[in-house]
Amino acid sequence: MTPIKLLVQPTQSLEGRTYAEYESVNECMKGICKMYEEHLKRMNPLSRSITYGISQLFEFIDRLVDLSCLVLQRGVGGSGKIRLSTIF
Repeated sequence: MTPIKLLVQPTQSLEGRTYAEYESVNECMKGICKMYEEHLKRMNPLSRSITYGISQLFEFIDRLVDLSCLVLQRGVGGSGKIRLSTIF
């Protein structure tokens, strides 16, 4: 298991900052998609179904003030070294 933290600041307002924890990068990416889908539902409350393309997802991500994904990587072979990487 690789601990992942997703840090999100959708607007300039600091009160809107939030984070989520995931067990894998794949789960984190699914979490970002879910965040966009929830946004679409709020923007289109009367729509029974909503579809989108990858370019629309990327535009949504680009409009966020900040989106960071932190990945904790422990040293190989039990070296004890810890490295924090970012995906975005």
